[in-house]
Amino acid sequence: MFTKIIENFQRARNSDFLYSFTKSPVAIISFFISLALILGAIFAPFIAPHDPFNPATLNLMNGFSAPMQPNEFTGEIFWLGTDDQGRDVFSTILFGMRISLFVGFAAVAFAMVLGVTLGLIAGYVGGWIDAAIMRIADVQLTFPGILVAMLIFGIVKGFTPIEQRDEMAIWVLIIAIGLSEWVQFARVVRGATLVEKNKEYVQAARLNGRSSTGIMLSHILPNVLGPVLVIATISLALAIIAEATLSFLGVGAPPTQPSLGTLIRIGQGFLFSGEWWIILFPALTLLMLALSVNLLGDWLRDVLNPKLR
Repeated sequence: MFTKIIENFQRARNSDFLYSFTKSPVAIISFFISLALILGAIFAPFIAPHDPFNPATLNLMNGFSAPMQPNEFTGEIFWLGTDDQGRDVFSTILFGMRISLFVGFAAVAFAMVLGVTLGLIAGYVGGWIDAAIMRIADVQLTFPGILVAMLIFGIVKGFTPIEQRDEMAIWVLIIAIGLSEWVQFARVVRGATLVEKNKEYVQAARLNGRSSTGIMLSHILPNVLGPVLVIATISLALAIIAEATLSFLGVGAPPTQPSLGTLIRIGQGFLFSGEWWIILFPALTLLMLALSVNLLGDWLRDVLNPKLR
C-alpha cells in the first residue's frame, strides 16, 4: 500500500496539471492567498485576538482606535484599528470571512447540483423538457444576477416567519444566490451532454440495457465535469461578491452574523468622518479573496481547455 501511495504521488508530481501550476506565478500566488484567507476564516476563533461579537468582551472606550496606535483612553493597540463599538477590525474580518465563504461555497454547491441536474436532463432527454428548461434559463439571463438574487431573497424571506428571519437569513441568502447562478452550469452541461450522448460508448451502454439515469450518472456526468469545475471556481468569486453586495445593501447577512459586505456597509458610514480603516481593510480583504479565486478559475480554465494552451 505504501508503494502504491508513492507511485500515485510520483504520477501526480509528473502530471501536466502540476507542471502547469508550477510554471504559473499568478496561479501560485493566487492559490496561497486564497489558502491563507480560507484557513484564517476556518481558524478564526483561534487566530482572532478578540471575540468581536461577544458583548461581554467589548469596551466602548476602545471605539475608533486608529491602526497600530494606542487608544487615548485605554492604551490598547489594535493592528487594524477598531470600529464605533470598539470591536477589533482584524477580528471582525476573520469572522466576517467565515460567513462570506460559507455562503459562497454553499451557494455554488447548490447552483452546481441544480444546474448540472437540469443540464443533464435537458441534454439527454430533449424535447419539450429541454425547451422548457432552456427557455427558463434564457429568461433568467435577461436580468442581472444581483437583481434575481434580491428578488428571490425578498420572496423567500416573505414566507419566513418574522421570529425566524434572522436565524434563516443565511440560508435564504444561499438559496437566492444559488438560484441566480444555476443557469451557467445548466447551459454548459446541456451542450456537453448533447455531444456525449451520441458517442459510441453511450450507445453501447444503451444497448446493454442501462437505464437513462444510470447512463447520465455513470457515463455522461464524469465526462462533463471538467468545464463544471471551472465554472464552479469562477462562480465562487461571483457568489462571494453577490453576498457582499446584498449585505452591503442591507438585504443579506443579519447584523448579528456580519459578513464582509456588512462590515463594508458599516464602515461606509464613517468614511467621510476620518475613520477610513473601518471600511478599507474589509474592502481590501474582499478584493483579495474574490480576485485570487477568480484568477485561479482563469488558470484552471486554461489548463483544462487544450485549445487555450
